[in-house]
Amino acid sequence: MLTKDKVKKSFDNLPESFSIDELIDQLIFIEKVEEGLLQSKEGKVISNEDVKYIIDKW
Repeated sequence: MLTKDKVKKSFDNLPESFSIDELIDQLIFIEKVEEGLLQSKEGKVISNEDVKYIIDKW
């Protein structure tokens, strides 16, 4: 979940001129990265070997 502080930091990292789409893309990116980090901490990961096995089945 995003916090005001994280949104402010993201906003500060944008150039002086930017589109709404660029802001939304950056916020979505931050949210997805945080979600992935949380899943990793919770052990909700797939090993490289399992991924290779899944890909080979395609």
